[in-house]
Amino acid sequence: MNKMLLAGAATVALTAGMAQAEMPFAKGEGDFSWDSLSEIEAMDLSGEQLTVFGPWLGPDQTFVENVLSYFADATGADVRYTGSDSFEQQIVVDAEAGSAPNVAVFPQPGLASGMAARGFLTPLGEDTGAWVKENYAAGQSWVDLGTYAGADGKDDLFGFFYKVDVKSLVWYSPENFEDAGYEVPESMEDLKALTEQIVADGETPWCIGLGSGGATGWPATDWVEDMMLRTQEPAVYDQWVSNEIKFNDPAVIGAIEEFGYFARNDDFVAGGAGAVASTDFRDSPKGLFSSPPQCYMHHQASFIPAFFPEGTMVGEDADFFYMPAYESKDLGKPVLGAGTLWAITKDSPAAHALIDFLQTPLAHELWMAQSGFLTPHTGANTDMFADPTQKALNDVLLDATTFRFDASDLMPGGVGAGSFWTGMVDYAGGKDAEQVANEIQNSWDALK
Repeated sequence: MNKMLLAGAATVALTAGMAQAEMPFAKGEGDFSWDSLSEIEAMDLSGEQLTVFGPWLGPDQTFVENVLSYFADATGADVRYTGSDSFEQQIVVDAEAGSAPNVAVFPQPGLASGMAARGFLTPLGEDTGAWVKENYAAGQSWVDLGTYAGADGKDDLFGFFYKVDVKSLVWYSPENFEDAGYEVPESMEDLKALTEQIVADGETPWCIGLGSGGATGWPATDWVEDMMLRTQEPAVYDQWVSNEIKFNDPAVIGAIEEFGYFARNDDFVAGGAGAVASTDFRDSPKGLFSSPPQCYMHHQASFIPAFFPEGTMVGEDADFFYMPAYESKDLGKPVLGAGTLWAITKDSPAAHALIDFLQTPLAHELWMAQSGFLTPHTGANTDMFADPTQKALNDVLLDATTFRFDASDLMPGGVGAGSFWTGMVDYAGGKDAEQVANEIQNSWDALK
């Protein structure tokens, strides 16, 4: 249905910065929330230039420019988006030089927090925070992730999350499950029972691979982060990320050992535990689709279908379920993921108007109907997703009681993209969890 709307699409003339942007869905047609655009249309920003700088190139740049074209059309603003694969470095240079864009799209909160502390970001206001809390699933989590101390030391909401990714997923072959009579587990207790049942049936439950060239080990950090959220309160996860509790705290060691329950048992993993560290993460899910299957489950984020065998149809040959929480621990439905946050780096009426636009259901539906977009916005019409898999992934977000950002992305680079990775390889190879945790904490202390 959505693709049919492409016929008769209207094109708007924009600036050179967004010369290829178009309005791919005719205004007023289809099941988009067009009414939510009315308040934006009441804003006359004719002639005001709005610069937006973000990390997207390629298809995502086209998608975001298409969304922004509706804002430009509604307000008369002269909107210019620029994308860069060196965004993290360039935004700091631009801010220090006094040439920052009006709005910057940060791939993760750590950099935004640091820039807020230096006075480079403009608070979005209490009303925006109240809106996020009320209209986003697990709303307080999103407020917390966008709230930082400013140059005055006062906490304010500086970041608005728009476009999110989900990591708390387990992939499987529905046909294999059906043939074996297995049910999708509803709790971590059920997941462990299924793991043991598959072994009892003479099969191998999991495919796990940590190989990723110079980044080998990172898939295990997602496992540990998911396990932290399933064994500890969200506040403990936050304390871990900030090193308020040490990496060798019993809570963290426990989460590492939860990963070890799955990854260090020869019977549980295709190729045995010794193959975990050496198997490339891109190759590891392929065992789901061999005949007979080499494994029945694979833990990985929403991007992994890109590495499934050619011709694999998600929703038919492959599907996913939410990585369940422990029923006995009563921690709700925590979801691990990532996402981009939009912040004002050069204050202007148009910049604030754009943040208002991003609160409309329409702004989310317009990207949903293209590709590669998830959102916790509870008011957006999820029937507008371009494919059912994206809608199902989005349901995981909407069902979340807690959302937390990928911890390794928030830790200092030497830890989150260094000793945490290598430590997980060592652990998968047989090193004691406490010893690994001690070594990671020592590396963190050395950075202070």
